[in-house]
Amino acid sequence: MASLSRRRDRGADYWPGFVDALSTLLLCIIFVLAIFVLGQFLLNQEVNSRDTVLQRLNRQVLDLTDLLALERTGRRSAEDGAGLASATLEALQVERTRLQGIAEAVGASRAQAEGQASSLTAALSQEKTLSERAVSQVEVLNQQLAALRRQLAAVEEALSATEAKERDSQTRVAELGARLNVALAQRVQELTRYRSEFFGRLRQILGQRPDIRIVGDRFVFQSELFFDPGLAALKPEAFGEIDKLATVIQGIDREIPSDVPWIIRVDGHTDARPISNALFRSNWDLSAARAIAVVLYLGSRGVPLTRLAATGFGEFQPLDPADTNEARGRNRRIEFKLTER
Repeated sequence: MASLSRRRDRGADYWPGFVDALSTLLLCIIFVLAIFVLGQFLLNQEVNSRDTVLQRLNRQVLDLTDLLALERTGRRSAEDGAGLASATLEALQVERTRLQGIAEAVGASRAQAEGQASSLTAALSQEKTLSERAVSQVEVLNQQLAALRRQLAAVEEALSATEAKERDSQTRVAELGARLNVALAQRVQELTRYRSEFFGRLRQILGQRPDIRIVGDRFVFQSELFFDPGLAALKPEAFGEIDKLATVIQGIDREIPSDVPWIIRVDGHTDARPISNALFRSNWDLSAARAIAVVLYLGSRGVPLTRLAATGFGEFQPLDPADTNEARGRNRRIEFKLTER
């Protein structure tokens, strides 16, 4: 009995300690759970704070998006501002993504988030400033565009008036041209009639001679009738022939109206054989000197010098290009032509 009692006493000795240990463990578990719950609560508070910041940032991003949409309706200068706003928006979106990562990782503090929010607010203020500046530029451009439109309207009005005057002027010019053409045609007809009379009278006076002929609208005299070879002084026997010409020209001068611009052109021609002496350097000089000699003599016989013109053609206008004595004789000539001045 005594041994059994001692066993019971020894069994009762460790049971309270076991109970104490179990109680202590339970308290620790409760304490740990309390700390966990407290930490979870604090973590939820921090996450909720991050969500609030993100919502505010989202609203700011939406506001910036609205401002960007308004800016895109401006003109080209406003589009530049919109481009800048778009770039800023992209930067904000990048910043938003970064802040979302920070919120998910809960690796940044509220002070840092507030600093980011301040930066975004400053960026938004800057964007608003740029937007206001872009709007001002658009207003200035609109004013300039209105002024340019007014100037363009004035220019178009002046251009219309000028075109009307030009059309009127062209009509008048056309009428004057038609009248001038009619007048010229009448002059040409009159001159043709007087040329026919001139040639008819010369034929009557000079008769049919082989050394005097008509070529087209010209009376042609062989140079030998008036000049010795290589000289430009009139021969004595040439005076009678030229006197007849002077008589006919004076008669025509009295009949042709004074307002008809006509002249008798005296043309000197030579053959192709070159000449070079102390008097004449070329056939051109010789042909011109002969034409001048005839004109001066006609003037001395009473023909008005205002109705005469002397021209030298040298050997460059042959009637017969053949290289024969007969051809050279035909090419050496003095021509008389009644023509317009």
